Amino acid sequence: MKFVTAVIKPMKFADVKAALDKAGVSGLTVTEVSGIGRQKGHTEVYRGAEYTSNMLPKLKLEIAVSDAFADTVIAILQDAASTGEIGDGKVFVFELAEVLRVRTGEQGDLAL
Repeated sequence: MKFVTAVIKPMKFADVKAALDKAGVSGLTVTEVSGIGRQKGHTEVYRGAEYTSNMLPKLKLEIAVSDAFADTVIAILQDAASTGEIGDGKVFVFELAEVLRVRTGEQGDLAL
């Protein structure tokens, strides 16, 4: 099993979610986060004052998938989250040792 974590632009979430739904992804966790990378922040005007923020708003998606489905999910994330511009995000893939569904006690792929 794999644990896929993606950090994407918030404006791309609807596209990513629709593509994952279409592919049959049954669950994901979404967290609002902020971070800095090659984009190096942005400048905004608030109440007439200009300020620079190094931390940009992003969404972190966490998806547990079977090994057989991992490459498909990664390809979907890359395609659906891409704008072709700097700051599109990152996808991280980790080995997932175990999954347990609390309600039923199912483990492994059955719990996904």
